[in-house]
Formats: sequence, structure tokens, C-alpha cells
Amino acid sequence: MIKIGMMIGDRYEILEKIGTGGMSDVYRAKDHKLNRPVAVKVLKQEFSENDNFVSKFRVEAQAAAGLMHPNIVNVYDVGDENGIHYIVMELVDGITLKRYIEKKSRLTVKEAVSIAIQVAMGLEAAHNNHIIHRDIKPQNIIISKEGKVKVTDFGIAKAATSNTITSNVMGSVHYTSPEQARGGYSDAKSDIYSLGITLFEMLTGRLPFNGDTTVAIAIKHIQEDLPSPVEFNEDIPISVEKIVMKCCQKSPDRRYQNAAELINDLKRSLITPYEDFVNLVDPDEESATRVATEAEAKSINGLSDTEQMRLNADVMRRYEEEKRRESGELGIGRGDGYDDDEDEYDRKSGMYGSRIEKLTIALAIIAAVLVGIIIIFLMGKSLGLFGDSNNSYEYSETIPGIDDNGSANNGIEVPDVVSGNISYAQAVSLLEEKGFKVSKVEDSSSTASKNTVIAQSPEAGRFAESGSTVTITVSTGGKSSSDESGSASDSASDSASEASSEETVDTGKVEMPNLVGMSVEEAIAKIAELGLVQGTVVDVNSDAYGVDVITAQSQPVGTLLDKGTKINMEKSIGPVAATTYSFSGNIEAPTEGENYTSGISVHVSFVTADGTSLLDTETASFPITGVTRTGLSSSTGVITFKYTATSPTTTDADGNVHEGTTEEYTVTRAVTFTQEN
Repeated sequence: MIKIGMMIGDRYEILEKIGTGGMSDVYRAKDHKLNRPVAVKVLKQEFSENDNFVSKFRVEAQAAAGLMHPNIVNVYDVGDENGIHYIVMELVDGITLKRYIEKKSRLTVKEAVSIAIQVAMGLEAAHNNHIIHRDIKPQNIIISKEGKVKVTDFGIAKAATSNTITSNVMGSVHYTSPEQARGGYSDAKSDIYSLGITLFEMLTGRLPFNGDTTVAIAIKHIQEDLPSPVEFNEDIPISVEKIVMKCCQKSPDRRYQNAAELINDLKRSLITPYEDFVNLVDPDEESATRVATEAEAKSINGLSDTEQMRLNADVMRRYEEEKRRESGELGIGRGDGYDDDEDEYDRKSGMYGSRIEKLTIALAIIAAVLVGIIIIFLMGKSLGLFGDSNNSYEYSETIPGIDDNGSANNGIEVPDVVSGNISYAQAVSLLEEKGFKVSKVEDSSSTASKNTVIAQSPEAGRFAESGSTVTITVSTGGKSSSDESGSASDSASDSASEASSEETVDTGKVEMPNLVGMSVEEAIAKIAELGLVQGTVVDVNSDAYGVDVITAQSQPVGTLLDKGTKINMEKSIGPVAATTYSFSGNIEAPTEGENYTSGISVHVSFVTADGTSLLDTETASFPITGVTRTGLSSSTGVITFKYTATSPTTTDADGNVHEGTTEEYTVTRAVTFTQEN
């Protein structure tokens, strides 16, 4: 029996109880030999009396003690004294990831990925030492006050597998892999599955599978497809979404095969989150026939390019010989002017000196020289070594080159959307045509006209990957100076543009009219009259224009365009209105909570992210129906359940009955509200 103030192992002084779990209690202690604070985890009595469990526990704990890694809660010592079995560990001043998620409802993508990388690095160190955790979940991940992420409870999970399946594995059923739920063999890929579920929870604030019983949840892990995290958080980029889905494949063979692979993809997602680089194996395509590439075909045939050329030359030589043999040219006399020396077989080199052989070699040399000249010329042109760069070739967008700073680039060249007083709609059209996403930033201090692009990042001429985001800064027109004469001039200019736009140029092109200020119907009719095509019409908030009035266009006024050119436009939907949210639904029982059973009295509180209380009640009857709240200023909230429950009575291997313990439990559930306007 552990008491505060007692000494264990003649060196560890128990100071206070700081935590409890299904199998053990954790105490803050002082190591008097090394004069440092430590955490002492003590097995509960019912497990300490099982010799088989204790033996396995000691073996695994001693193995874990050999793990020293910055992302693992290090084990310092293992021992037993008077029937008390304990582990001495590093004391981490911080909170569990579970509590951290509860505090924040859900984490940002960057924060969640960064935490997952650190957890995976800890797992990689353990797996390299042949230690499988088997109980990865947010409760076993600690975040220190310095931001360091550490995985704890190494060793206990594996030792507990054979004897405590109900209290341990099923207690963590929300994170368990399908093979663990079946009671089958689990390995490093089981830890990767559990980490995927943990990443899902960090990104969405909720768990993918829930049910009334642990068995029901386990069956969902085995049978049901994992919902995409994007269904609950649309801000998750495609690379992170696919990483989660790959971690949580039902078949271990389709998951990441080791932690190192997962770490590489997680790090890459931080750099290029919107790049679709994660390779998910489609079960329907896995066994499909695939046509080999040319390189693969050569590899299968076992021939290099040089060997293939030699084979072709040899075939040609034999073909020529056969033709001559048929015509009598290779007879004993070798008549008709045939030069004996020219086709003589060189026994030392094993080659023929025929005309075709020499011709093949000559052509190969000429081809190699030409390729070299072309490469040198293109490199020189790209570096500006051959005169005016304006006369250089225009490379395709996806060919790697050298940027203005002399750095190598890969990807697509970012177009210039700043020069020429380009409108926001026109910039979006140009960037989306190149395959980029667009992020808009408004600048109220600019003197440029409203909705004119005044800056971009990355700058024009830089290279960026397809699907990456280009941020463009747009003037709100807040500082623009205009007077009556200017307005009149603008009006006259607009009128002139409209008049000239109706004329067809001799080249068959039409002049772009000024659509700004027209109603949507008028603008569509105008471009149709000129033979232009309506493109995307984007809704924007505007204080300067009325509802359904065009505020910007994708092509500048006066530009000569081919008929059939698509014209994108922006139309006003009125001034910016405050966004409000609502909730309408039922509050279900906290079945995900440990030891919860129907009929238990539960204190339920419902609070928005900005602290507004929506519900505060005590009830034993679920669901709580008809909960409706409108006009909320926050988009998310948290439901907190608090209840007191007793753990099940257990019987050990010797037949001794152990009564359950009564504890207070807290369960939180993140809620996303519906936007009202």
C-alpha cells in the first residue's frame, strides 16, 4: 500500500499522487540519490498479484528502460518491494494531448502535424529496438510546457495484452487497430494505425468511430470505412487528409510500413500541404494488370541502352550477311568488287569492320555531339550567355530552370498579376488557369482603385508547385482620391470604351467593354452580343456597389480578345454582414466515457468557444432533445459531461474477487455550429 512520505527502493520518496489509470497509479517522487524529481508508476494490487503478468511486465519495462529518446518519457528504474511493483520514469511538467485537444476543441493543421511528427519519431526509436507500444492514444502523449511532445507507457501495453484485454485494449478501443480488435497479431503498423486515429482527433476534435459499447466500436474499426477528416474540417489540405487515410487502412499492408515513411510524408506536408503526393493503394486496382514503362521493359530484358544499340547493329550486320550469302556475294571467290579487308572479322576484338558497323558508329558519334551542342546552347540561353534574354526560348511551365537569383527551380512559373492594374477577378482567372490556389488579402491604405491587385506572393517569375497558394493583396479603394472632373473623365472614358467595344476589328477580334457598374443581366447580355463567353461570377461584399452589380472583370477594358474568350466577373452581394451561427439537435449520452452506463446521473454543460453558456443541467435521461440556439457569434463549442461511476468487479487468476473502484470522470465533445448567413 503506497502512502505519502514513504520511501521505495531506499531512494524514492513518494510526495503526492498525480494520476491514475486502469492498471496503475502515478506519484510524484524525489530521487534522493540523484536529487531530482521523478514519476513513480505503481501497479494496482489486482495486477501485482498475478505472477504471469508481473513477469511479462518486468521484461517489457526493462526493455523500455533501454529507450532513450527526446520524444519518449524515459524509464530510469524498475523494481519491486514488499509486493509493490513500480517503474521510475522521467517527470514531465505538462498536460496530456487528450486534455490539450479538449482545451482547444481542435488543433490547427500545422500544430497537429508537428505533434504527429514528434510522436512518430518516438515510435520509430521504439520500433527500431523491437518494442511495440500497442496503446497509442492522446492520453499516453504528454506535451511539456516547453512544447516538447513525449510518448509514455511504453512496455505496459504489450505486457498487458494477454491478461488485461478488457480493461486495457478495449478501454482504448477508439484508437485500436482492426487486428488488435480481432485479438490477432499486432506490430509496428498497429501503432501507426493508432497514431492515425490520434491525428484524426487532433484535426477534427472528434473520434471517427463511436458506439454504445466497446464491442460496437471495435466492430466499426474492423468493418466500416474511416470517414474522411475533411468531412469535419474542410481546412485540412489533401496531403494531410491522405496521410490520415493511409495510416488507418484496414489492411496493415496498405498502411505506412514503418514510422520513417510516415515522418517523411508528414514533414513534406508542412512544406507543400496542397500537393497530392501521398500514395494510397486502391484495393480494386492493387491486382490490376499494368503496362510496363519503356525503362522497366529494358530492365526486364536486362539490356542497357548501349547493349541495345550493339544488339541492333549486330542484327543489321547479320541481315546484310544473309542477303549477300543468298546473292552469292559471300561465295569463295567474293566477286563483284567486294573488298575482302573491309568485312574481315577481327578475332582479337570479336567485331566486324563492315560498312554498316562503321556507319552506325559514325551516326552515334554525330548524334552525341549534336545533343551536347543543344544542351550547351540551351543552358547558355537560360543563363543569358548568348545575348538578349528577350530573344530566348520560352520553356514550358513544368520544365526546371534557373530563377532570377540563380537558384534551381521546379514547378510552374508564377504569372504577373500586379502590373497593368489587374482586377481581382482577372488575377484569379490567370492564377487558376496556371493551376494555383488564390488567397485574398485586402489593403485599405492603398490609393489604387477598388479591387485592383497591388501585390502578390510569391512574386512574378518565381516557380511554385501546382496546387500551391498565391496570396494577392487587393486595394479596397479606401484611400482613393477622386473629384467631379475625374469622375466625368472616367465616365467619358468608359463611354468611349463601350462605344468602341461594339466594333469588330479587322483581325476578327473584339474589344473588351467596361462591365463594372452594370447589372449581372446587362453584363451577360453585353459579352454575349460581342461573341464572348460568360465565365465564373464570384460573389463579393461591396460598400460601393448595389446588390447584383458587377464590381470587377477578368479582362481589362480595351483589350482585344478572340471571340469565345471566357470572361470572369465579380458581383456585389452588399456590405459585409456579421456572421452568426446556430445549433439545433439532440445531446446524446457520453457513451465514449470510461465505465459510463445508462441511468447514471450526469452534469452536462454546453459552452461556445467565446465562453457563452448554452446549457447547464444535471440529468440521467438521454438524449437531451430539442436543444436549439441561434445568433451565436462562435462557430464551435464544447459539451462537457461529468459523472461518477464504478469500474467493473474483476477476478484474478487465483480466483480472488476485487471490487471495482468509484471515480469521477470527465468527457468532452467538440461541436461545430451551422452558419446562419
